[in-house]
Amino acid sequence: MKFPWRIVAILCSSIAFSVGADRPLVAVMGAYPPELVALRSEFGVENPGAGFTTSTVRGVRFDRGSVDGRDIIIFQAGPSLVNAAYQLQMALDHFPITHVLFAGVAGGTDPALKVGDVVVPETWAYHGETAYLNEDGNGGYHRPDYLTTGGRENYGMMFPTDVAVTRADSAAGARMSTFVADAALLELARKAVRKVPAMEKSGRAVVISVGGTGVSGTVFLDNARYREWVFRVWQARCVDMESTAYAHVCWANRKPLLVIRGLSDLAGGQHGKNPIGANELSVAGIATKVLRAVLEELPK
Repeated sequence: MKFPWRIVAILCSSIAFSVGADRPLVAVMGAYPPELVALRSEFGVENPGAGFTTSTVRGVRFDRGSVDGRDIIIFQAGPSLVNAAYQLQMALDHFPITHVLFAGVAGGTDPALKVGDVVVPETWAYHGETAYLNEDGNGGYHRPDYLTTGGRENYGMMFPTDVAVTRADSAAGARMSTFVADAALLELARKAVRKVPAMEKSGRAVVISVGGTGVSGTVFLDNARYREWVFRVWQARCVDMESTAYAHVCWANRKPLLVIRGLSDLAGGQHGKNPIGANELSVAGIATKVLRAVLEELPK
């Protein structure tokens, strides 16, 4: 009787796959198709020789592979806050993710920044976590007893508030105004940006900066006056529809997070029609280059 070497080989392969399935992963995320196109192109996901494997969980595609000696998993989390939160949480529940990195586009709200520039905020806030109030007839508004704004300026009837949070060590009814990106990843980002080759957008050098605040909400912001208010209240450098949800989920799961946003538009600060359609793919590619530089700084 011949020894069943083929069966042994299959079993060994299955064991190797199982062991590999438990290896720690760095999550690499985009929120919508142009960002995923940029990420998959940068990391060669569609290249048969790159060794990526693809799986699907509840309709979300996950591409898993090894890049520069680091195991990563690329997937879409978004667009908008609810999709961002549940898709990231689903990924954390299904895969051994140790770090969360994001690269994509955003609207610029800091007047000092231009289209194509890249920001890596250290804090994130919800600009749309608000109370909409009735006027009181005396130039003010009827404010409910619960409402605390932390001294933040209202935008007409809209009064920004903190968001309720839940974690094992949080007090009942706890609320937070901002979520902080991981300090170690921010430090790696500061090292990485010094090594990123010079890039241009529309004939000008791309500026990459680490620090400051970003804000998120379930709104595609394309209004100059609201943009000015967002900058005035939070000194926000950019606005998007997902990042604070990522920061919230990572805070709840104690996972280190870093979000890299290239500016595809000026969130209403431009003259005329918003130019995101002409810029989203190229600017997502710029942000992805920065993400890869950060990834290369991570210990193998």
